[in-house]
Amino acid sequence: MTERQRDELRRIARENFGWDALRPGLLEAMESLLAGRDVLAAMRTGYGKSAIYQVAGAMIDGITVVASPLIALQHDQVAGIEAADDAPIALAVDSTLGARGIEQAWKLVAANGAEYLFLSPEQLARDEVLERLAAADVSLFVVDEAHCVAAWGHDFRPDFLRLGTAIEALGHPPVLALTATASPPVREEIFTQLRMRDPVVVATGFDRPNVHLGVRRFVREIDKQRGVLDSVAAFTGPGLVYVATRRDAEFYARRLTERGVAAAAYHGAMRAADRTLVHERFREGHYRVIVATSAFGMGIDIPGIRFVLHESVPESLDNYYQEIGRAGRDGEPARALLCYRPEDLALRHFFAARNPRPEVLRRVYEVLSSTPVPARELREVLNMRARTLTNALNLLEQAGAVRSTAEGFASMSIPTDAAVAAAVHDEEVGERMDRSRVDMMRGYAETSGCRRQFLLGYFGEHIAQPCANCDVCQSVREREDSRPAIGSPFAIDTPVTHDVWGDGIVTRVEDDRIIVLFTEQGYRTLSLKSLAAAHLLHVKPVDATPMGR
Repeated sequence: MTERQRDELRRIARENFGWDALRPGLLEAMESLLAGRDVLAAMRTGYGKSAIYQVAGAMIDGITVVASPLIALQHDQVAGIEAADDAPIALAVDSTLGARGIEQAWKLVAANGAEYLFLSPEQLARDEVLERLAAADVSLFVVDEAHCVAAWGHDFRPDFLRLGTAIEALGHPPVLALTATASPPVREEIFTQLRMRDPVVVATGFDRPNVHLGVRRFVREIDKQRGVLDSVAAFTGPGLVYVATRRDAEFYARRLTERGVAAAAYHGAMRAADRTLVHERFREGHYRVIVATSAFGMGIDIPGIRFVLHESVPESLDNYYQEIGRAGRDGEPARALLCYRPEDLALRHFFAARNPRPEVLRRVYEVLSSTPVPARELREVLNMRARTLTNALNLLEQAGAVRSTAEGFASMSIPTDAAVAAAVHDEEVGERMDRSRVDMMRGYAETSGCRRQFLLGYFGEHIAQPCANCDVCQSVREREDSRPAIGSPFAIDTPVTHDVWGDGIVTRVEDDRIIVLFTEQGYRTLSLKSLAAAHLLHVKPVDATPMGR
């Protein structure tokens, strides 16, 4: 890219959107998109990732489609664009518009009257939506909160895994995946599911040094409930409380209100209009605390949030980091507190169990042929629930047994037994990875070392010294640097191979143990003493790293 083009990007950012300067990495990502490259931008919450597609989209002819998981989040992005004096037109097409409003929005798109179009993954799985977009000259495809491809796509919202099909149906315009949290395996899954082609990875520092990290451990559930209520009541400023279930959201919102804390619940069982109202009233200061289930927390995005408390253990450090990223976006001191009972991990291990059903995979695969069949026809033939069918097709496609096109799904002519076995194997690998992520949450909660070192190390970012802004560092001011003993071959980022578990890479080193991310086993914590005695783990050549780009 020429300096003249860079100056044009800076001019658009300044004159159209009011950004006098672009943070490191943003311009690099914009340049790559303009060069036709796919880009993964992994940048912390509040960094300004949306500037990438807003500025690049304004410079590229054609419409920018943004796949965004939540209506509230879409409306926030549209409002942010509309707040700029000379920004192009942005639209969010969703159920809140009503049938007439939706049709008017599509007419504006067809007339090239909008630059940015926000849609949900479920909409992008519909043939009629793809047909409208195909006629609209899509020049940039953006996946916001791209980590949801890994976190939600397998079961909760399987249409996330159809985004790759939508991208191909639109001729594979440049793809921008945005996330505030992406550990190495999550990045790989984003690349695969979105069918990104040799993507450029632009990753800035994940550290949020202004956010104090802490864990309170409890034995009894009743003690944890009191601890949550006492902590929230003692905190100052607006905050978020994350819980595991809708019932918990209602319970804590009610109990906090009884204590004189202006609180409201926010979860998926509520009507969309009610969620929007809670979101708006929180933004306006009518509520001090929102108690939210994690799947709907992304719609709550306010710079001045002073604390994020987790009443329940999240399913992974990816999710945890994403959620605590809502605190302290203004750079002022904030707190992230995890209220932890080891028993809570049992629920997360239960959710990590995927339980592939070979008989369902077999039924689906046997009705496919080399000619693509639309999903709606498959549902009619198989008399199968849409989610069950989508999950099976996703698994078969990941295993290389099925291909998806704009016309539907087709067999790759692999023998049925081999196709089913490959899909089951891939799902079992995914389940082991999910379980290992739960184990990393246990490691974070129970570590005796600096929590920030542990958390950042999970994302591949390593700080040499303890942070001095977590509960462990505050209780132990003087501590040794967590590095291997002199002469140990296992340093951070060392490619290794295990005689039983295969290839992996070292992600954390402590005095007596290491954590290794294995390609097919996920994260494992290994004792250095046991490794020395058993000789099971070996250093691989540098050029044989099993994952990472």
